[in-house]
Amino acid sequence: MSLNFQQRLDIIEQQSHALVGFGRGVEREGLRVKPDGKLSEASHPYAFGSALCHDSITTDFSESLLEFITPVAKGVDQLFDYLNDIHHYAAMHLENDETLWPISMPCFVESQDNIELAQYGNSNTGKMKTAYRQGLKNRYGSMMQIIAGVHYNFSLPASFWDTWREIHQSSLTGHAAQSAGYLGLVRNYFRYGWVIPYLFGASPALCQSFLQGKETKLDFKKVGKGTIYLPYATSLRLSDLGYTNSSQSSLNICYNSVDNYIDSVRQALHKKAPEFKELGVKDGDKYIQLNDNVLQIENELYASIRPKRVQKTGETPSQALHARGVEYIEIRSLDVNPFSKVGITEEQVNFLDLFLTWCAIKPSEDISATESKHFAGNLSAIVTEGRNPDLTLEIDGRTLSVAQWGEWITNELKALAVVLDKSGNEERYKQAIEHIAPRFNAPELTSSARILDKIISADSDNGPLALALSKEYKQALIDQPYQIWSDQYFEDQKESSQIKQREIELADKLNFDDYLISYFKNAEKV
Repeated sequence: MSLNFQQRLDIIEQQSHALVGFGRGVEREGLRVKPDGKLSEASHPYAFGSALCHDSITTDFSESLLEFITPVAKGVDQLFDYLNDIHHYAAMHLENDETLWPISMPCFVESQDNIELAQYGNSNTGKMKTAYRQGLKNRYGSMMQIIAGVHYNFSLPASFWDTWREIHQSSLTGHAAQSAGYLGLVRNYFRYGWVIPYLFGASPALCQSFLQGKETKLDFKKVGKGTIYLPYATSLRLSDLGYTNSSQSSLNICYNSVDNYIDSVRQALHKKAPEFKELGVKDGDKYIQLNDNVLQIENELYASIRPKRVQKTGETPSQALHARGVEYIEIRSLDVNPFSKVGITEEQVNFLDLFLTWCAIKPSEDISATESKHFAGNLSAIVTEGRNPDLTLEIDGRTLSVAQWGEWITNELKALAVVLDKSGNEERYKQAIEHIAPRFNAPELTSSARILDKIISADSDNGPLALALSKEYKQALIDQPYQIWSDQYFEDQKESSQIKQREIELADKLNFDDYLISYFKNAEKV
Protein backbone atom coordinates (compact mmCIF):
# COMPACT_ATOMS: atom_id res chain seq x y z
CA MET A 1 0.00 0.00 0.00
CA SER A 2 1.33 3.43 -1.01
CA LEU A 3 2.55 5.69 1.81
CA ASN A 4 0.75 9.00 2.26
CA PHE A 5 2.61 12.32 2.17
CA GLN A 6 3.02 12.62 5.96
CA GLN A 7 4.42 9.08 6.20
CA ARG A 8 6.93 9.91 3.48
CA LEU A 9 7.86 13.10 5.27
CA ASP A 10 8.39 11.21 8.55
CA ILE A 11 10.87 8.87 6.84
CA ILE A 12 12.77 11.79 5.30
CA GLU A 13 12.90 13.59 8.66
CA GLN A 14 14.60 10.55 10.18
CA GLN A 15 17.17 10.64 7.35
CA SER A 16 17.86 14.38 7.26
CA HIS A 17 21.15 13.89 5.37
CA ALA A 18 19.10 12.67 2.38
CA LEU A 19 18.22 16.20 1.26
CA VAL A 20 21.52 18.00 1.84
CA GLY A 21 23.43 19.07 -1.26
CA PHE A 22 21.07 20.03 -4.08
CA GLY A 23 22.80 20.83 -7.37
CA ARG A 24 21.65 24.08 -8.96
CA GLY A 25 22.41 25.97 -12.14
CA VAL A 26 20.86 28.91 -13.97
CA GLU A 27 20.79 29.80 -17.66
CA ARG A 28 19.55 33.37 -18.11
CA GLU A 29 18.70 34.75 -21.56
CA GLY A 30 18.52 38.45 -22.38
CA LEU A 31 18.37 40.60 -25.50
CA ARG A 32 20.98 43.26 -26.14
CA VAL A 33 19.21 46.54 -26.91
CA LYS A 34 20.37 49.93 -28.15
CA PRO A 35 20.03 53.08 -25.99
CA ASP A 36 16.71 53.86 -27.71
CA GLY A 37 15.27 50.48 -26.69
CA LYS A 38 15.44 48.92 -30.15
CA LEU A 39 17.04 45.56 -30.85
CA SER A 40 20.81 45.59 -31.26
CA GLU A 41 21.98 44.62 -34.74
CA ALA A 42 25.64 44.45 -33.70
CA SER A 43 27.62 41.21 -33.66
CA HIS A 44 28.39 39.31 -30.46
CA PRO A 45 30.79 41.52 -28.45
CA TYR A 46 34.47 40.58 -28.83
CA ALA A 47 34.98 40.68 -25.04
CA PHE A 48 32.60 37.72 -24.70
CA GLY A 49 34.87 35.43 -26.69
CA SER A 50 33.59 32.53 -28.80
CA ALA A 51 29.86 31.93 -28.48
CA LEU A 52 30.58 28.34 -29.58
CA CYS A 53 33.03 27.53 -26.79
CA HIS A 54 32.68 30.00 -23.90
CA ASP A 55 31.68 28.34 -20.62
CA SER A 56 29.67 31.26 -19.22
CA ILE A 57 28.51 33.55 -22.05
CA THR A 58 26.98 32.37 -25.30
CA THR A 59 24.07 33.21 -27.61
CA ASP A 60 20.71 31.56 -28.10
CA PHE A 61 18.74 32.09 -31.33
CA SER A 62 20.14 35.42 -32.49
CA GLU A 63 23.39 37.35 -32.25
CA SER A 64 21.55 39.76 -29.95
CA LEU A 65 20.11 37.13 -27.58
CA LEU A 66 22.73 36.53 -24.90
CA GLU A 67 22.71 33.51 -22.63
CA PHE A 68 24.57 33.46 -19.32
CA ILE A 69 25.34 30.02 -17.83
CA THR A 70 26.45 29.35 -14.26
CA PRO A 71 28.45 26.30 -13.20
CA VAL A 72 26.68 23.83 -10.91
CA ALA A 73 26.41 25.38 -7.44
CA LYS A 74 25.81 23.52 -4.19
CA GLY A 75 24.66 26.58 -2.27
CA VAL A 76 22.15 29.29 -3.19
CA ASP A 77 24.63 32.02 -2.18
CA GLN A 78 27.27 30.52 -4.46
CA LEU A 79 24.76 30.29 -7.32
CA PHE A 80 24.01 34.01 -7.09
CA ASP A 81 27.70 34.89 -6.75
CA TYR A 82 28.27 33.10 -10.07
CA LEU A 83 25.26 34.77 -11.69
CA ASN A 84 26.15 38.25 -10.43
CA ASP A 85 29.78 37.95 -11.54
CA ILE A 86 28.79 36.97 -15.10
CA HIS A 87 26.32 39.87 -15.25
CA HIS A 88 28.93 42.26 -13.79
CA TYR A 89 31.49 41.39 -16.47
CA ALA A 90 28.87 41.53 -19.25
CA ALA A 91 27.54 44.91 -18.10
CA MET A 92 31.05 46.36 -18.13
CA HIS A 93 31.77 45.07 -21.63
CA LEU A 94 28.54 45.68 -23.53
CA GLU A 95 29.42 47.94 -26.46
CA ASN A 96 27.81 51.15 -27.79
CA ASP A 97 25.90 51.87 -24.55
CA GLU A 98 23.80 48.74 -25.04
CA THR A 99 21.83 47.28 -22.15
CA LEU A 100 20.27 43.91 -21.35
CA TRP A 101 16.48 43.79 -21.78
CA PRO A 102 15.03 42.88 -18.34
CA ILE A 103 11.76 41.24 -19.47
CA SER A 104 10.94 38.12 -21.47
CA MET A 105 8.94 39.58 -24.36
CA PRO A 106 11.07 41.37 -26.98
CA CYS A 107 11.61 45.08 -27.37
CA PHE A 108 10.30 46.92 -30.44
CA VAL A 109 11.44 45.13 -33.59
CA GLU A 110 10.67 46.89 -36.86
CA SER A 111 11.09 43.80 -39.02
CA GLN A 112 12.11 40.18 -38.59
CA ASP A 113 14.85 40.95 -41.10
CA ASN A 114 16.57 42.96 -38.34
CA ILE A 115 17.13 39.77 -36.33
CA GLU A 116 20.49 38.26 -37.27
CA LEU A 117 20.90 34.55 -36.61
CA ALA A 118 23.56 33.59 -34.06
CA GLN A 119 26.94 32.91 -35.69
CA TYR A 120 29.39 30.30 -34.42
CA GLY A 121 32.29 30.38 -36.87
CA ASN A 122 33.32 28.20 -39.80
CA SER A 123 33.50 24.75 -38.20
CA ASN A 124 30.93 22.15 -39.17
CA THR A 125 29.62 22.23 -35.58
CA GLY A 126 29.22 26.01 -35.77
CA LYS A 127 27.61 25.90 -39.21
CA MET A 128 25.12 23.27 -38.01
CA LYS A 129 24.07 25.46 -35.07
CA THR A 130 23.37 28.37 -37.42
CA ALA A 131 21.63 26.15 -40.01
CA TYR A 132 19.39 24.78 -37.24
CA ARG A 133 18.46 28.37 -36.34
CA GLN A 134 17.77 29.09 -40.02
CA GLY A 135 15.31 26.21 -39.88
CA LEU A 136 13.63 27.66 -36.78
CA LYS A 137 13.34 31.03 -38.53
CA ASN A 138 11.77 29.51 -41.64
CA ARG A 139 9.42 27.28 -39.63
CA TYR A 140 8.16 29.65 -36.94
CA GLY A 141 9.49 33.12 -37.70
CA SER A 142 12.25 34.93 -35.83
CA MET A 143 10.09 36.96 -33.46
CA MET A 144 9.06 33.92 -31.45
CA GLN A 145 12.67 32.85 -31.13
CA ILE A 146 13.93 36.02 -29.44
CA ILE A 147 11.66 35.64 -26.42
CA ALA A 148 13.92 35.34 -23.37
CA GLY A 149 13.51 33.00 -20.44
CA VAL A 150 15.36 31.63 -17.44
CA HIS A 151 16.16 27.93 -17.19
CA TYR A 152 16.70 26.37 -13.76
CA ASN A 153 18.74 23.17 -13.58
CA PHE A 154 18.19 21.07 -10.47
CA SER A 155 19.56 17.81 -9.13
CA LEU A 156 18.81 15.92 -5.94
CA PRO A 157 21.75 14.73 -3.81
CA ALA A 158 23.12 11.21 -4.32
CA SER A 159 22.16 10.47 -0.71
CA PHE A 160 18.47 10.97 -1.56
CA TRP A 161 18.00 7.93 -3.77
CA ASP A 162 18.07 5.26 -1.04
CA THR A 163 15.41 7.29 0.77
CA TRP A 164 13.47 7.62 -2.49
CA ARG A 165 13.44 3.82 -2.84
CA GLU A 166 12.03 3.50 0.69
CA ILE A 167 9.26 6.10 0.39
CA HIS A 168 8.23 4.86 -3.06
CA GLN A 169 8.62 1.19 -2.01
CA SER A 170 10.75 0.53 -5.09
CA SER A 171 13.14 -2.34 -5.80
CA LEU A 172 15.03 -0.33 -8.42
CA THR A 173 18.70 0.50 -7.81
CA GLY A 174 21.44 2.71 -9.25
CA HIS A 175 20.75 4.67 -12.43
CA ALA A 176 17.39 2.94 -12.83
CA ALA A 177 16.12 4.25 -9.47
CA GLN A 178 17.47 7.73 -10.15
CA SER A 179 15.92 7.89 -13.63
CA ALA A 180 12.57 6.61 -12.34
CA GLY A 181 12.67 9.18 -9.54
CA TYR A 182 13.37 12.08 -11.87
CA LEU A 183 10.67 10.95 -14.32
CA GLY A 184 8.22 10.83 -11.40
CA LEU A 185 9.23 14.40 -10.55
CA VAL A 186 8.67 15.39 -14.19
CA ARG A 187 5.16 13.86 -14.28
CA ASN A 188 4.19 15.73 -11.12
CA TYR A 189 5.55 18.90 -12.67
CA PHE A 190 3.15 18.41 -15.57
CA ARG A 191 0.34 18.04 -13.01
CA TYR A 192 1.23 20.95 -10.75
CA GLY A 193 3.90 22.99 -12.55
CA TRP A 194 1.31 25.60 -13.55
CA VAL A 195 2.08 27.16 -10.16
CA ILE A 196 5.39 28.46 -11.59
CA PRO A 197 3.89 30.75 -14.28
CA TYR A 198 1.03 31.61 -11.91
CA LEU A 199 3.45 32.86 -9.26
CA PHE A 200 6.40 34.04 -11.35
CA GLY A 201 5.05 34.64 -14.86
CA ALA A 202 5.90 38.24 -15.77
CA SER A 203 4.75 38.64 -19.36
CA PRO A 204 1.07 39.68 -19.30
CA ALA A 205 1.77 42.38 -21.91
CA LEU A 206 3.76 42.72 -25.11
CA CYS A 207 4.69 45.17 -27.82
CA GLN A 208 2.18 45.10 -30.68
CA SER A 209 5.10 44.76 -33.12
CA PHE A 210 5.54 41.20 -31.84
CA LEU A 211 2.40 40.05 -33.66
CA GLN A 212 3.50 41.33 -37.11
CA GLY A 213 0.65 39.82 -39.08
CA LYS A 214 -0.02 36.92 -36.70
CA GLU A 215 -3.69 36.12 -36.23
CA THR A 216 -4.90 35.68 -32.68
CA LYS A 217 -8.25 34.92 -31.06
CA LEU A 218 -7.13 36.43 -27.76
CA ASP A 219 -9.11 39.48 -26.65
CA PHE A 220 -6.27 41.93 -26.09
CA LYS A 221 -6.65 45.32 -24.39
CA LYS A 222 -4.40 48.22 -25.36
CA VAL A 223 -2.39 50.66 -23.26
CA GLY A 224 0.03 53.40 -24.26
CA LYS A 225 0.96 53.71 -27.94
CA GLY A 226 1.39 50.06 -28.82
CA THR A 227 1.31 47.72 -25.82
CA ILE A 228 -1.32 45.00 -25.71
CA TYR A 229 -2.19 42.87 -22.70
CA LEU A 230 -4.66 40.37 -21.25
CA PRO A 231 -6.09 41.45 -17.87
CA TYR A 232 -5.61 38.06 -16.18
CA ALA A 233 -2.57 36.77 -18.12
CA THR A 234 0.52 35.55 -16.30
CA SER A 235 2.96 34.46 -19.03
CA LEU A 236 2.19 35.22 -22.67
CA ARG A 237 5.68 33.86 -23.31
CA LEU A 238 4.26 30.39 -22.61
CA SER A 239 1.05 30.95 -24.61
CA ASP A 240 0.39 30.03 -28.24
CA LEU A 241 1.74 33.48 -29.11
CA GLY A 242 5.03 32.67 -27.47
CA TYR A 243 7.52 29.87 -27.64
CA THR A 244 5.30 26.92 -28.37
CA ASN A 245 5.17 24.66 -31.39
CA SER A 246 1.71 23.57 -32.61
CA SER A 247 3.20 21.00 -34.99
CA GLN A 248 4.50 19.15 -31.91
CA SER A 249 1.07 18.76 -30.32
CA SER A 250 0.57 15.34 -31.92
CA LEU A 251 3.93 13.91 -30.83
CA ASN A 252 2.75 12.32 -27.55
CA ILE A 253 6.11 12.40 -25.81
CA CYS A 254 5.85 9.86 -22.99
CA TYR A 255 7.43 10.51 -19.57
CA ASN A 256 6.39 7.28 -17.85
CA SER A 257 9.92 5.85 -17.90
CA VAL A 258 13.27 6.90 -19.31
CA ASP A 259 12.96 4.24 -22.04
CA ASN A 260 9.46 5.47 -22.95
CA TYR A 261 10.81 9.01 -23.13
CA ILE A 262 13.77 8.10 -25.34
CA ASP A 263 11.61 5.97 -27.66
CA SER A 264 8.97 8.68 -28.09
CA VAL A 265 11.61 11.37 -28.74
CA ARG A 266 13.25 9.16 -31.36
CA GLN A 267 9.91 8.51 -33.04
CA ALA A 268 9.33 12.27 -33.14
CA LEU A 269 12.70 12.79 -34.81
CA HIS A 270 11.57 10.59 -37.70
CA LYS A 271 8.06 11.98 -38.05
CA LYS A 272 7.57 13.92 -41.29
CA ALA A 273 5.90 17.33 -41.30
CA PRO A 274 4.11 18.17 -44.58
CA GLU A 275 4.21 21.91 -43.82
CA PHE A 276 7.98 21.75 -43.37
CA LYS A 277 8.46 19.59 -46.46
CA GLU A 278 6.98 22.44 -48.50
CA LEU A 279 9.86 24.66 -47.37
CA GLY A 280 12.48 22.35 -48.88
CA VAL A 281 15.75 21.50 -47.17
CA LYS A 282 18.27 23.26 -49.43
CA ASP A 283 18.23 26.13 -51.87
CA GLY A 284 21.35 25.63 -53.93
CA ASP A 285 24.20 25.39 -51.42
CA LYS A 286 22.25 27.10 -48.64
CA TYR A 287 20.32 25.15 -46.00
CA ILE A 288 16.72 26.22 -45.43
CA GLN A 289 16.48 23.75 -42.53
CA LEU A 290 18.43 20.67 -41.43
CA ASN A 291 15.62 18.32 -42.54
CA ASP A 292 11.84 18.34 -43.00
CA ASN A 293 10.91 16.30 -39.91
CA VAL A 294 8.73 17.67 -37.11
CA LEU A 295 11.96 18.06 -35.13
CA GLN A 296 15.20 18.91 -36.91
CA ILE A 297 17.15 17.78 -33.82
CA GLU A 298 16.17 16.93 -30.23
CA ASN A 299 16.74 20.52 -29.02
CA GLU A 300 13.66 21.61 -30.99
CA LEU A 301 11.36 19.61 -28.70
CA TYR A 302 9.40 22.15 -26.68
CA ALA A 303 8.64 21.26 -23.06
CA SER A 304 8.32 23.14 -19.79
CA ILE A 305 10.62 20.59 -18.12
CA ARG A 306 13.24 18.19 -19.49
CA PRO A 307 15.08 15.19 -18.02
CA LYS A 308 18.79 15.74 -18.73
CA ARG A 309 22.23 14.17 -18.62
CA VAL A 310 25.50 15.97 -19.42
CA GLN A 311 26.47 14.89 -22.94
CA LYS A 312 29.84 13.63 -24.05
CA THR A 313 31.31 14.91 -27.32
CA GLY A 314 29.31 13.55 -30.25
CA GLU A 315 26.38 12.34 -28.11
CA THR A 316 22.77 13.40 -28.60
CA PRO A 317 20.69 14.13 -25.47
CA SER A 318 18.78 10.84 -25.76
CA GLN A 319 21.99 8.83 -26.26
CA ALA A 320 23.37 10.33 -23.04
CA LEU A 321 20.15 9.44 -21.18
CA HIS A 322 20.19 5.90 -22.59
CA ALA A 323 23.82 5.35 -21.62
CA ARG A 324 23.87 6.83 -18.12
CA GLY A 325 20.31 7.70 -17.05
CA VAL A 326 18.82 10.99 -15.87
CA GLU A 327 21.24 13.24 -13.97
CA TYR A 328 19.18 16.38 -13.41
CA ILE A 329 16.10 18.20 -14.64
CA GLU A 330 15.79 21.51 -16.46
CA ILE A 331 12.86 23.83 -15.68
CA ARG A 332 12.00 25.94 -18.72
CA SER A 333 8.82 27.75 -17.65
CA LEU A 334 10.38 30.72 -15.85
CA ASP A 335 9.98 34.20 -17.32
CA VAL A 336 12.80 36.67 -16.83
CA ASN A 337 12.03 38.37 -13.51
CA PRO A 338 11.79 42.13 -14.23
CA PHE A 339 12.24 42.88 -10.51
CA SER A 340 15.73 41.36 -10.41
CA LYS A 341 18.88 42.67 -12.06
CA VAL A 342 19.93 39.08 -12.83
CA GLY A 343 16.49 37.83 -13.94
CA ILE A 344 15.75 35.58 -10.94
CA THR A 345 15.74 35.97 -7.15
CA GLU A 346 16.99 33.85 -4.25
CA GLU A 347 13.40 33.53 -3.04
CA GLN A 348 12.40 32.01 -6.39
CA VAL A 349 15.26 29.51 -6.19
CA ASN A 350 14.32 28.53 -2.64
CA PHE A 351 10.72 28.00 -3.74
CA LEU A 352 11.84 25.96 -6.76
CA ASP A 353 14.02 23.73 -4.57
CA LEU A 354 11.09 23.16 -2.25
CA PHE A 355 8.52 22.60 -5.00
CA LEU A 356 10.72 20.25 -7.06
CA THR A 357 11.60 18.19 -3.98
CA TRP A 358 7.87 17.93 -3.24
CA CYS A 359 7.31 16.72 -6.82
CA ALA A 360 9.94 14.00 -6.26
CA ILE A 361 8.45 12.87 -2.93
CA LYS A 362 4.78 12.76 -3.98
CA PRO A 363 3.25 9.64 -5.57
CA SER A 364 3.41 10.05 -9.34
CA GLU A 365 1.19 7.82 -11.43
CA ASP A 366 1.86 7.30 -15.13
CA ILE A 367 0.33 9.91 -17.43
CA SER A 368 -1.72 8.84 -20.47
CA ALA A 369 -1.71 10.79 -23.75
CA THR A 370 -5.20 12.10 -22.90
CA GLU A 371 -4.08 13.27 -19.45
CA SER A 372 -1.01 14.89 -20.98
CA LYS A 373 -3.20 17.00 -23.27
CA HIS A 374 -5.43 17.88 -20.31
CA PHE A 375 -2.48 19.09 -18.22
CA ALA A 376 -1.28 21.14 -21.20
CA GLY A 377 -4.76 22.70 -21.25
CA ASN A 378 -4.44 23.60 -17.56
CA LEU A 379 -1.14 25.33 -18.27
CA SER A 380 -2.65 27.16 -21.24
CA ALA A 381 -5.48 28.45 -19.04
CA ILE A 382 -3.05 29.66 -16.39
CA VAL A 383 -0.80 31.58 -18.79
CA THR A 384 -3.68 33.49 -20.42
CA GLU A 385 -6.11 33.90 -17.48
CA GLY A 386 -4.37 32.56 -14.39
CA ARG A 387 -5.42 35.48 -12.18
CA ASN A 388 -9.11 35.15 -13.10
CA PRO A 389 -10.86 34.41 -9.76
CA ASP A 390 -13.40 32.18 -11.56
CA LEU A 391 -10.75 29.89 -13.07
CA THR A 392 -10.82 26.24 -11.95
CA LEU A 393 -8.42 23.40 -12.75
CA GLU A 394 -9.11 19.67 -12.80
CA ILE A 395 -6.22 17.45 -11.72
CA ASP A 396 -6.52 13.69 -11.18
CA GLY A 397 -10.31 13.88 -10.80
CA ARG A 398 -10.43 16.88 -8.45
CA THR A 399 -11.70 20.28 -9.65
CA LEU A 400 -10.69 23.25 -7.51
CA SER A 401 -10.09 26.96 -7.90
CA VAL A 402 -6.50 28.19 -8.21
CA ALA A 403 -6.73 29.51 -4.63
CA GLN A 404 -7.93 26.13 -3.33
CA TRP A 405 -5.23 24.23 -5.19
CA GLY A 406 -2.70 26.75 -3.90
CA GLU A 407 -3.79 26.24 -0.30
CA TRP A 408 -3.54 22.44 -0.60
CA ILE A 409 -0.11 22.58 -2.25
CA THR A 410 1.35 25.21 0.09
CA ASN A 411 0.18 23.34 3.21
CA GLU A 412 2.29 20.36 2.12
CA LEU A 413 5.17 22.63 1.07
CA LYS A 414 5.15 24.27 4.52
CA ALA A 415 5.49 20.85 6.17
CA LEU A 416 8.35 19.93 3.81
CA ALA A 417 10.03 23.31 4.44
CA VAL A 418 10.32 22.49 8.16
CA VAL A 419 12.15 19.25 7.32
CA LEU A 420 14.45 20.87 4.74
CA ASP A 421 15.32 23.77 7.03
CA LYS A 422 16.11 21.34 9.87
CA SER A 423 18.59 19.46 7.68
CA GLY A 424 20.27 22.74 6.68
CA ASN A 425 19.97 24.36 10.13
CA GLU A 426 18.28 27.50 8.73
CA GLU A 427 14.84 28.93 7.85
CA ARG A 428 15.42 29.55 4.14
CA TYR A 429 12.49 27.45 2.91
CA LYS A 430 10.05 28.43 5.67
CA GLN A 431 10.58 32.11 4.84
CA ALA A 432 10.17 31.53 1.09
CA ILE A 433 6.89 29.62 1.34
CA GLU A 434 5.43 31.96 3.96
CA HIS A 435 6.15 34.93 1.71
CA ILE A 436 4.90 33.28 -1.49
CA ALA A 437 1.83 31.34 -0.23
CA PRO A 438 -0.47 34.42 0.10
CA ARG A 439 -0.23 35.02 -3.67
CA PHE A 440 -2.67 32.18 -4.34
CA ASN A 441 -5.42 34.07 -2.51
CA ALA A 442 -4.18 37.52 -3.54
CA PRO A 443 -3.31 37.39 -7.26
CA GLU A 444 -2.42 41.09 -7.18
CA LEU A 445 0.80 40.03 -5.41
CA THR A 446 1.98 37.87 -8.33
CA SER A 447 4.77 39.06 -10.63
CA SER A 448 2.44 39.42 -13.63
CA ALA A 449 -0.02 41.60 -11.69
CA ARG A 450 2.75 43.81 -10.32
CA ILE A 451 4.34 44.47 -13.72
CA LEU A 452 0.95 45.03 -15.39
CA ASP A 453 -0.01 47.49 -12.65
CA LYS A 454 3.15 49.51 -13.34
CA ILE A 455 2.34 49.67 -17.07
CA ILE A 456 -1.36 50.54 -16.69
CA SER A 457 -0.93 53.05 -13.86
CA ALA A 458 1.63 54.94 -15.97
CA ASP A 459 -0.66 54.65 -19.04
CA SER A 460 2.54 53.87 -20.89
CA ASP A 461 4.11 51.11 -22.93
CA ASN A 462 6.11 48.22 -21.54
CA GLY A 463 9.07 49.40 -23.65
CA PRO A 464 9.92 52.60 -21.71
CA LEU A 465 9.50 50.77 -18.40
CA ALA A 466 11.80 47.93 -19.49
CA LEU A 467 14.37 50.34 -20.96
CA ALA A 468 14.51 52.37 -17.74
CA LEU A 469 14.98 49.17 -15.72
CA SER A 470 17.67 47.93 -18.12
CA LYS A 471 19.71 51.11 -17.59
CA GLU A 472 19.20 51.04 -13.82
CA TYR A 473 20.26 47.38 -13.63
CA LYS A 474 23.29 47.89 -15.87
CA GLN A 475 24.63 50.62 -13.58
CA ALA A 476 23.94 48.55 -10.47
CA LEU A 477 25.76 45.57 -12.01
CA ILE A 478 28.75 47.72 -12.99
CA ASP A 479 28.94 49.20 -9.48
CA GLN A 480 28.96 45.87 -7.63
CA PRO A 481 32.28 44.03 -7.10
CA TYR A 482 33.16 40.48 -8.14
CA GLN A 483 32.31 37.86 -5.52
CA ILE A 484 34.18 34.82 -6.89
CA TRP A 485 35.81 35.59 -10.23
CA SER A 486 37.75 38.53 -11.70
CA ASP A 487 38.36 40.41 -14.93
CA GLN A 488 41.34 38.15 -15.49
CA TYR A 489 39.18 35.03 -15.20
CA PHE A 490 36.86 36.28 -17.96
CA GLU A 491 39.80 37.46 -20.08
CA ASP A 492 41.22 33.93 -19.85
CA GLN A 493 37.81 32.48 -20.76
CA LYS A 494 37.60 34.77 -23.76
CA GLU A 495 41.01 33.72 -25.06
CA SER A 496 40.65 30.01 -24.33
CA SER A 497 37.21 29.92 -26.01
CA GLN A 498 38.63 31.56 -29.14
CA ILE A 499 41.52 29.09 -29.20
CA LYS A 500 39.10 26.15 -28.79
CA GLN A 501 36.97 27.42 -31.68
CA ARG A 502 40.03 27.67 -33.96
CA GLU A 503 41.10 24.15 -32.99
CA ILE A 504 37.65 22.79 -33.84
CA GLU A 505 37.71 24.58 -37.20
CA LEU A 506 41.18 23.24 -38.04
CA ALA A 507 40.22 19.68 -37.04
CA ASP A 508 37.33 19.43 -39.54
CA LYS A 509 37.95 16.85 -42.26
CA LEU A 510 34.49 16.61 -43.90
CA ASN A 511 32.59 19.12 -45.99
CA PHE A 512 29.37 20.35 -44.37
CA ASP A 513 27.00 18.10 -46.35
CA ASP A 514 29.00 15.00 -45.44
CA TYR A 515 29.25 16.16 -41.83
CA LEU A 516 25.45 16.33 -41.55
CA ILE A 517 25.09 12.86 -43.09
CA SER A 518 27.60 11.54 -40.53
CA TYR A 519 25.92 13.40 -37.65
CA PHE A 520 22.44 12.03 -38.35
CA LYS A 521 23.84 8.53 -38.94
CA ASN A 522 25.58 8.60 -35.54
CA ALA A 523 22.41 9.99 -33.93
CA GLU A 524 20.63 6.76 -34.91
CA LYS A 525 22.90 4.68 -32.70
CA VAL A 526 21.57 3.58 -29.33
